[in-house]
This record gives sequence, C-alpha cells and structure tokens, in this order.
Amino acid sequence: MVVIKPFRGLRPVPDKAPQVASPPYDVLSSEEARRMAKENRYSFLHVVKPEIDLPPDTDPYSDTVYETAAKNIKWLRDENVLIQDDSDCYYLYQLQMNDHIQTGLVAVASVQDYDENRIKKHELTRPVKEDDRTKHIITSRAQTGPVFCIYKSNPELRMIFGQVMTEEPDVSFVGDDGVKHRLWKIDDKNKVEKITEVFGKFPEIYIADGHHRSAAGSRAAKEFRKMNPNHTGTEEYNYFLTVVFPDDEMKILPYNRVIKDLNGIPDEQFMDRLAELFQIETIPDISEAEPDKPYSYAMYMNGAWRRLTYSQTPDTSDPVEALDVQVLAKNVLDPILGIGDPRTDPRINFVGGIRGLEELKKLVDSGKWKVAFALYPTKVDQLLKVADANKVMPPKSTWFEPKLRSGMVVHLID
Repeated sequence: MVVIKPFRGLRPVPDKAPQVASPPYDVLSSEEARRMAKENRYSFLHVVKPEIDLPPDTDPYSDTVYETAAKNIKWLRDENVLIQDDSDCYYLYQLQMNDHIQTGLVAVASVQDYDENRIKKHELTRPVKEDDRTKHIITSRAQTGPVFCIYKSNPELRMIFGQVMTEEPDVSFVGDDGVKHRLWKIDDKNKVEKITEVFGKFPEIYIADGHHRSAAGSRAAKEFRKMNPNHTGTEEYNYFLTVVFPDDEMKILPYNRVIKDLNGIPDEQFMDRLAELFQIETIPDISEAEPDKPYSYAMYMNGAWRRLTYSQTPDTSDPVEALDVQVLAKNVLDPILGIGDPRTDPRINFVGGIRGLEELKKLVDSGKWKVAFALYPTKVDQLLKVADANKVMPPKSTWFEPKLRSGMVVHLID
C-alpha cells in the first residue's frame, strides 16, 4: 500500500506568494528565466534555475550553480519571504484555468514506494537530467519542484477536501497566464490522520509529470543514507515532494509534432504513401482542423490543412500500441520520414497543445519546418493502463495543463 505523509512545508508569506511562485524549471530556457526574473528578486526561478544569477556562459551543471540555489533559498528565508510551518501539515493546491478546476494534495511520498513501483511510471528518464536534479537536492537540502501525481478518485478524500475548501485559502492569486492558484493548509489532526489512512489503502499512485524529479528524489535519498551512519528510515530524505490529483480532474492536451523535411521524398509521393494508410480530406479553415476523435490527425504542409483518418485497426490489446502518438510514429514518422528515435533525432520537434494550431502553422510557414501534425490528446485512462502494464509511452505523449508553480510549498530535507 502507498505511504504518504504530511510535512513542515516551507512557504512564501501570503502577500509574497505571487512574486515567489514560478513556472517549473523545465518549461523555460535559462535566457527566458533570466528575463522573467530580472525585476523580481523573490522569484523562485532564482532557486530552480540558479544559473540566471551567474554569467550567461556559466556551465548550468557546475557546482557553483547548485551552491547558488542553496544561497538563494537561505536568502529568501533570512528575508522572511519563505517561512517554515511549525507542525507537519498537508496542503491543498487548486488550479483554475478558464472553467477547468483541479485540486491536489501537497504531501511527501515514499522513496521506497517509488523504488518498489507502487508509484508507477510511464516514461524513461535521461541520466543528465537526473544528475542535475539530484545535485540540486543534495546541495540545496530541499526538494523545490513537486512531482505531479495521480490517484484514482476517492469519495472520502473528496469530502475532506470539500470541507477544507469551505474556509478562506491561505494563498490566492492569478498568474500572468490567467491561471488562478489557491492554497489551503491542513493542520487539523483528525483530517491529517484520515487523509494518511485513506491513501494508505491505495495499492498505487501514478506519476503524471516529473519523472526526473522523482528519480532524483530516490537517488538523493541513497546518497544521504551513505552520509548518515545513524540512518533510521524516518528522515525527510526518505520522501519526495508531490502534488497528487484525482484522475477525474486531470486535463491532458496533445503534444504535437513538427518535422524538418520529408526524408528526401517528393511531396506528391509522400501524399501517395499517406493515402495507403489514411483517408485524407482537405480542411478549408484552421478553425475546423483540431482533431476531435482518436486516430484522426491534422496535417499542415504547403500552406494547407488536411485531416488524416487512420483507416487500419490499431492493436488496442497493447496500451502503448493503442496510443495516437504510437500509431503516428509506427506508420508515418519511422517508415516514411525515417525518424526512428524521436528522443534523439534533430529533424523532429514537439509543440505543447497549449500553443494551439496557429503555432504549428507559424513554424511551418517560417520555412524551418516542412510539415506539422496535430494529434488527438492522450487520455488519463490510457496513461494509467500503460503504467499498470509497466510499459513506457513514446516521448512527449502528454502535455498537462495547467502547470504547477514551483515555490508554493518546499520540502526541506535537512
């Protein structure tokens, strides 16, 4: 069964939260983060992307970078911008984007559960990114970015969270992107114990986003154990920071693709090969191009949108083979366009669905990319099935919105 627990969160004082809370470290380049945080000394980007406070030519993986993160957390605490709660608490973190609302529990999850696959994964990780976040945790003595997890919706938790949300939130603000963020502290002993008890009945929870952060939490724990001759298993480093959301509140957007060239194939021949596998129709206007059902794709090339409807029957007995991204990869990207490994091939790039079809059109019209494919989004139940089967999704299969802000609650592991 799954173990989660409350903790003494390090949080911004309420009036500073809008200035502190920042986008996750991995959705901005260093230059974008430097511009965003330039006039805001309190921005948590100074912690999660500390290279922005160093010369632009600084190696982002140098020891100085991680030491700067530790110094910046200390400075925020010394300035009383970040204050640690006196007792172990849970926190409710609610995000609202337009009419979509999702409410997650901020907690720390067991590294042992992660290692023994009770916290289920669906993505491969890259060693360089694991190394980066592991060094960040060890040097800063903090987990600064939460892992975004999913649990199967539960009526007991829904009732408890509903009771908590009848009170005024401790923090409430609207970000520059229009997303509303609210945070409630849960320190009522009965509620805390009940939440822990309910989660303790779950056989598993699932990572939605944050595979590198969770892997880094596990690796950092092993390093801290080596450094601690009195290790007991109860230390804070045995847990990692999570926000756990119910599966019925998740919103997944498509992760679209742009391709540089047609692998030396003439345009007409490329279309002929597509016609062997897809029904193809011209879409008169971009407003009608968004895919609205599985195995339907919108393709933009040579100034025109086309709808490609897969005419074969996917292998739905295999949760990976049933994914729209896999159907596109196995029938178009690999055999026709020669993109066998999307993780490493420079001829492909990925565009989050939040940017819309206009972004795909803009990229292709720039001349830097030859063709774009818009996909129907992966569904939450598909993600869970892949994880339950201990399989791995193709890269860039899911784009979650809205994004969690870093710095809302930090887990210290001193």
